[in-house]
Amino acid sequence: MSHHLDSPLAREDSRLDLTDQFVFRGDTGTVFVMNVNSSAYGKDGKPGFHPEGRYEIKIHLDGSPVEELTYRLTFEEMDSDGEQALTLYALTGPDASDDSATGDMIAQGRTHAPISGANGVRVWAGKANDPFYIDLKQLEAIDAAVRNGAKLDFAGWQAKKAKNSFAGTTIHSIVIEVPDGDPLLGTDRDICTWIATKLATDAGGWRQINREGHPMVWPIFRPVDSEWASDANMGHPDTDITIDGEQIAQLVAGVVAANGTADDPDAYGRAVADRLLPDLLPYRLGTTASFGFLGFNGRTLADNAPETMFSLALNTATTSGLSAEQFADTRSDQFPYVVAAG
Repeated sequence: MSHHLDSPLAREDSRLDLTDQFVFRGDTGTVFVMNVNSSAYGKDGKPGFHPEGRYEIKIHLDGSPVEELTYRLTFEEMDSDGEQALTLYALTGPDASDDSATGDMIAQGRTHAPISGANGVRVWAGKANDPFYIDLKQLEAIDAAVRNGAKLDFAGWQAKKAKNSFAGTTIHSIVIEVPDGDPLLGTDRDICTWIATKLATDAGGWRQINREGHPMVWPIFRPVDSEWASDANMGHPDTDITIDGEQIAQLVAGVVAANGTADDPDAYGRAVADRLLPDLLPYRLGTTASFGFLGFNGRTLADNAPETMFSLALNTATTSGLSAEQFADTRSDQFPYVVAAG
């Protein structure tokens, strides 16, 4: 899984549980997608978006260590038709990292309908088919090797028999398309992004519940039932290297040493940690997005994130046995790019 059900804290409320982040070129500009609330949660999952939560897309501009632009969405209680009113705010400068800041309202509307906002921004939020694909049996085998610094054992999995463990599941998606002429984002610049969900506290503040930059970081490197996974979700990317860099480097060094895929396992482990941390997804505005072994430049709905991250962690080409073409019905080439689910 990319970020589905990634920690005990995230699993406390399915509506605040992130599954994926995507950033890519759309029809009119840059598209940001935040997916939450997987139906894989099961019968205890809750519908819609949390009315006491915040859903934030954090954007670091031109190499800034902190976010300088945040798109924040809030939702009201679900009505009798199963829809929710939503509001989108933009926060800039120091306000972008300030939970007490209000920001500027740029769009309002309801779920499951396209919304036109200020400066040509487009918004859509609602239940959609999950575009993410992975065989969790493969993930289990790779997790065991990474966790134990051991040789890979695919005895219980074959690429030619791979099945998408998320086939037929749904998520709740937030899609924001920012046009090229938008004065806040602009064009021809490098950005890095991460997403976060937050919940109001009884004391009047906000608690960060979940965050994601790159896909697959939590399931490969942070055991899903661990305190480490929950604590990492409450942090900020600017502390990732200090807190997690050495541990991730050691995990990678151990598994590549056991499998003989690196001449200098320690150096390779450090290189992977440096590439993944801080946990921010880079993207050059206006370019074709691609999340691949040779480089990260945003991420499209079709990109095979598991193959990329497995190959990176193991330092050897690793097939998932699955292809984007198999799941073309979970995405669209037109706004909102995700496919609404009934």
